[in-house]
Amino acid sequence: MSVNYKELYPTHPADAKQYDTARLREEYLADNIMVEDEINMVYTSYDRFVVGGAVPVTKELELEAFDALKAEYFCERRELGIINVGGKGIVETDKGPSELNYKEGIYIGMGNKKITLKSLDASNPARFYINSATAHKAYPEVKITLKNANVLNLGSLETSNEREINQMIVDGVVNSCQLVMGMTALKPGSVWNTMPSHTHNRRMETYFYFEVPEDQSVCHFMGQPQETRHLWVHNEQAVISPSWSIHSAAGTSNYIFIWGMAGENKDYTDMDSVLPNELK
Repeated sequence: MSVNYKELYPTHPADAKQYDTARLREEYLADNIMVEDEINMVYTSYDRFVVGGAVPVTKELELEAFDALKAEYFCERRELGIINVGGKGIVETDKGPSELNYKEGIYIGMGNKKITLKSLDASNPARFYINSATAHKAYPEVKITLKNANVLNLGSLETSNEREINQMIVDGVVNSCQLVMGMTALKPGSVWNTMPSHTHNRRMETYFYFEVPEDQSVCHFMGQPQETRHLWVHNEQAVISPSWSIHSAAGTSNYIFIWGMAGENKDYTDMDSVLPNELK
């Protein structure tokens, strides 16, 4: 079983200003990561972050190292976060199997040689969303549910951004080298996420949108605060956000997204906020 992957390279913000829609989508959108019986990855040069998905239906899938990693096995020099956005599934590592229900996740530390993914019901397969960052230390494997996540309730219905933030892989919940992950759910009637928007120069971020109705869409805003651009994003697509870019969105309905970050600082509040009336 091989892992499908593509590589994305860093772009200067001055160059991104010149991109048309097709180029913006090519550089920042991961749009085919959830494919049945496949593992699909995007390897970015932004903090060497990996984003991907696996949908085991008729067979068990093994997460192997691909050529760009130059490694014997995937977690030889990496840590891994997996969150299930589908039916019940099992993630098995050197430590043994872990069953993940919908919206449950697992942190897998550096050094795990074998990682396999499978569904318990082919008619309702697991859909594993995957983030990975480089690691310098082996931390213990931990299963994470929404019950042991750190929960923040932010925003309001009056500003259309009432949301629940579940911090799943953060200090105080799970030890990691640099990987940070969580899940944000917009309340009914709210469509804006991460507003007021912000940048954080010491880490990059990815957003994976799911539970977006088939006939609806999310408009993801990116770019420097004074030179913004947008991407129309559909269900189970991810956006790679450079450290110089804002990452906000408004949907045509409410939705859920998983955020993942990596860089030199894991402090969740380390950000430079930008008020709505300062955006251009």
